[in-house]
Amino acid sequence: MARPPRPPGHIRIAFSLAAAVLLLLPPPRPAAAQPAAEADVLIAFRDTLRGPDGAPPGALRGWGTPGPCRGNASSWYGVSCHGNGTVQGLQLERLGLSGSAPDLAALAVLPGLRALSLADNALTGAFPNVSALGVLKMLYLSRNRLSGVIPEGTFRPMRGLRKLHLGFNDFSGPVPESITSPRLLELSLANNRFEGCLPDFSQPELRFVDVSNNNLSGPIPAGLSRFNSSMFAGNRFLCGKPLDAECNGLGVPRTGMSPMMKIAIALIVLGLILCAVGIATGVLGRRRRKPRRRAAAEALGGGGAGDQTPSNPKLNTAPAVNIENAASTSQPRGGAGAGAAAGGAAAAKRQRRDEHGRLVFIQEGRTRFEIEDLLRASAEVLGSGNFGSSYKATLCEGPAVVVKRFKDMNGVGREDFSEHMRRLGRLAHPNLLPLVAYLYKKEEKLLVTDYIVNGSLAQLLHGNRGSLLDWGKRLRILKGAARGLAHLYDELPMLTVPHGHLKSSNVLLDGAFEAVLSDYALVPVVTPSIAGQVMVAYKAPECIAPQGKPSKKSDVWSLGILILEVLTGKFPANYLRQGRQGGDLAGWVQSVVTEERTGEVFDKDITGARGHEADMIKLLQVGLGCCDADVDQRWDLKTVIARMDEIREPEPTAAAAAADSSSSS
Repeated sequence: MARPPRPPGHIRIAFSLAAAVLLLLPPPRPAAAQPAAEADVLIAFRDTLRGPDGAPPGALRGWGTPGPCRGNASSWYGVSCHGNGTVQGLQLERLGLSGSAPDLAALAVLPGLRALSLADNALTGAFPNVSALGVLKMLYLSRNRLSGVIPEGTFRPMRGLRKLHLGFNDFSGPVPESITSPRLLELSLANNRFEGCLPDFSQPELRFVDVSNNNLSGPIPAGLSRFNSSMFAGNRFLCGKPLDAECNGLGVPRTGMSPMMKIAIALIVLGLILCAVGIATGVLGRRRRKPRRRAAAEALGGGGAGDQTPSNPKLNTAPAVNIENAASTSQPRGGAGAGAAAGGAAAAKRQRRDEHGRLVFIQEGRTRFEIEDLLRASAEVLGSGNFGSSYKATLCEGPAVVVKRFKDMNGVGREDFSEHMRRLGRLAHPNLLPLVAYLYKKEEKLLVTDYIVNGSLAQLLHGNRGSLLDWGKRLRILKGAARGLAHLYDELPMLTVPHGHLKSSNVLLDGAFEAVLSDYALVPVVTPSIAGQVMVAYKAPECIAPQGKPSKKSDVWSLGILILEVLTGKFPANYLRQGRQGGDLAGWVQSVVTEERTGEVFDKDITGARGHEADMIKLLQVGLGCCDADVDQRWDLKTVIARMDEIREPEPTAAAAAADSSSSS
């Protein structure tokens, strides 16, 4: 057998050179962890954590098979996922983690990790090394026992950092200038021991900053002057706006009293003078009345010194006081002297008692009012739901507001409740109803929001006013609701159900009939038993089983029920049921469609639908895709919005515009 010819010499030389070059090249970098390997990364990271008993926390011992992500849902505690099945966030809060902060570099191989929270634990030691987490967008390490100086360049690789919360630790030294990420939205450094000057956090997107209760000094950068002064309180040597302390030529607060302090002292002095005059007047009046009483007694028959004038029931009966309005009275109706002192003591006691019962405003630039103003305002009952009642209060000054009373909202304590309310107050989206203020009491909570003129979608759909909602309005309302829900998913990735209670009565309509979502993100502050009984997301098919629990797609299921409700005009039976029972509406629609009777599905009150039947069927298919009982087959929110955006909104007619103006006037 003939031997094959050898390759020419120049080819052999070239091949040898190529092989030599390949040997000299460095080995390829390991690829990012694939979804199958992400489980190993997380389990290895878990094994480095130490709970109160020295072992990994019990809540994390359930990590195992299947993997952490099935689509954008996760069965692993504290893990949230992207729609492509990769890990998006870790929320390992309130697990009692102790010891030094874990090595976060081990998480760098998770390509989709965007949010990490180890807040509300007992971690100690230095700030962890986060330089390897360059794609991280949200980092929460607040309420631990971390200490020491944070190195200057710590955050330089994290150019996409948007939220950084390090409050309530024991960090010291200067605030690292590398924090000034161009995309930073939120920064909390409160209650540490940071010192020195503040870097210039003047990013235009920055909407929350809290550096209160540190040892900072010098002038506040001009870019931060738009924030509330309470965000800078507790730093003795800070000066400049928004604080009242002016800076001198050396960049430190001017010595001497501020104008507000001078006014306060003047008022105190004036009050002392008036008090002295009142006491003197009372003493002189009593002395003058004694001779008159004695003379009158002698004229009536000569009573002795021990006799008293007869009591007059009308004079001794105090007027009735409205208990609800008692807080608004500033002085008792009695005279001066001991009565005034008793009234002052009572007022001081009442003030101390009500320190935790005052309205807390979380929206900057809003008109401030007190609970007494709400009590005096004209009120209108808007309705009563599973959580409590809603009232419209028209204040003497300022716009009308809605006050919601919640009785079953004791899932967390005061501090966690307040922190969550502030988090909701920072949400800003045209399809979300902003939270204006809240009041925390142990027995009930009050949430104050703006009044939306056209009421709820449920009132129009099921209150014989469905004809006001033509096809164009209904499509626009549903698109707005989906966009608002998507914003909650983006801003609150740590929540399994960012809304939790999406239904037609929680979709409000403004003057232009744009959707405004309300009662969102309340699951973290509601007791689990009440959430399971009342909230709509807990009625999704995956929650019906005895051990069932909501997933990242439970809110999508609620959106699907809403879509079907708007298209059919039928009220979902699951809204009326307590407990974990799925809705019948999706099953009914599916059965009608299967029998090819799709034309019978749509609400007869839908006007302006002629020529848009194909688009209505497309939207119906979107609703059914959201309501698939199989979580894996159910559409994710991004797919839902993409399919809805494919449906074009019809041009508004002159008749529709006239109906809009008449209904909102």
